[in-house]
Formats: sequence, C-alpha cells, structure tokens
Amino acid sequence: MSDRLTAWLRTIVPVLWSAVVAWLIVKIPGVGAFADQLNDLGAELLVPVVSGAVYAAFRWLEPHVPDWLSRILLGSARPPTYAPTGADGVPNITAIPD
Repeated sequence: MSDRLTAWLRTIVPVLWSAVVAWLIVKIPGVGAFADQLNDLGAELLVPVVSGAVYAAFRWLEPHVPDWLSRILLGSARPPTYAPTGADGVPNITAIPD
C-alpha cells in the first residue's frame, strides 16, 4: 500500500470511528437534550472534541494492541513514511518532489 493511501486511511478511518462515538454519546440520556439546547454549537463542539479524543486514544493504544486491531481502528497497522530517515531517525531529504 502506498504511503499516500496509508496516510489517507489513517485519517479517514479514525474520523469514521469518531462519528460513531459522537453518535453514541448523543444517545446518552441528557447529553442529546443538552446538545439540542446549544443548537448548532453543540454539534460544532462535540464533533471536533470527540474526534481529537478518539484519535489520541487510538494512537495511544496502537503500540499495545495487535496489528489486526490497529488496522480496524486506524485503517493501517503501519504509519506512513514521508521522507527517508537515517540511522539517527533524522529525515534525509535530498530533493523536493514536484
């Protein structure tokens, strides 16, 4: 799988999980009514907060779970590489692609 596809999957899949979690949170008694009282502000606050929390939780869990679960939660068990790195972990950029 290309790095571009890996990066795309590792963005989209956690966002989809975040949407599911946000939907489940709204179904908790009282939370949905509170969000409704805030009108559009409730959704505008809930979605980014949940997305950030879910993504942070998945990234924290990633080293502690098997690869198959990382694929389900993050879309790929391998993070994309954006530039080759040397033995010291520093990117070796020799050319800028067009």
